[in-house]
Amino acid sequence: MSTSPIALVTGGSRGLGKNMALKLAQQGIDVILTYRSQQAEAAAVVAEIEALGRRALALPLNAADLSTFDAFFAQLSTALASTFGTDRFDFLINNAGTSLNAPIAETTEAQFDDMLNIHFKGVYFLTQKALPLLRDGGRIVNVSSATTRSSFVGVSAYAAMKGAVEVFTRYLALELGPRGIAANVVAPGAVFGGGTMPDSPEMRAWVAQATALGRTAEPDDIGGVVAFLCTDAARWLNGQRLELTGGMTL
Repeated sequence: MSTSPIALVTGGSRGLGKNMALKLAQQGIDVILTYRSQQAEAAAVVAEIEALGRRALALPLNAADLSTFDAFFAQLSTALASTFGTDRFDFLINNAGTSLNAPIAETTEAQFDDMLNIHFKGVYFLTQKALPLLRDGGRIVNVSSATTRSSFVGVSAYAAMKGAVEVFTRYLALELGPRGIAANVVAPGAVFGGGTMPDSPEMRAWVAQATALGRTAEPDDIGGVVAFLCTDAARWLNGQRLELTGGMTL
């Protein structure tokens, strides 16, 4: 059986997910990461993790397509047995996502449904289907957004789904407590460097001036907190939202 804990990180081929995967590996955790289409990028992350002395694997997953989840978890079960010598994993990191910038008056039903599927419905049912494979005493970390606390024009649909994930996380913490599984949320603000949000000198300057620490965020500012939530030091943190903005719009 595997002697090292294992994390499943959705959307782990770039940006925040890549940094989370690497930070988890640095904590001595083996990593299974998912990618939607960037197979080469995912393979490069696997190589980086293996260079750190950890085992890693990349599996394809469209986190917005619920019809593929059963096949994904069948593949995951096979991979756990063949690559890691176990039938369970320890940490679920629901990171996969994309962004939408559209005013309420212009948001289409199709755009709304895309946000719903990837950011809430997908997270809800992917987590549900992961529960039989998640080890008792494990952790769930859901990725939300600072837009659930501070409102910005154009992100109503995205932010609403992230708000739903935050409520869902509290219920996970409550219902999974008997299994010793803790569930928490990290809520990054504007992160540049591999993310999906608009990136321009003007946007960076505005974010820096609105942030108490006086600069913009990079993925490296986020991944370590996710890794911390998977350590024994964070064992009593449960049902909480950690905002990672450097003190934005305080």
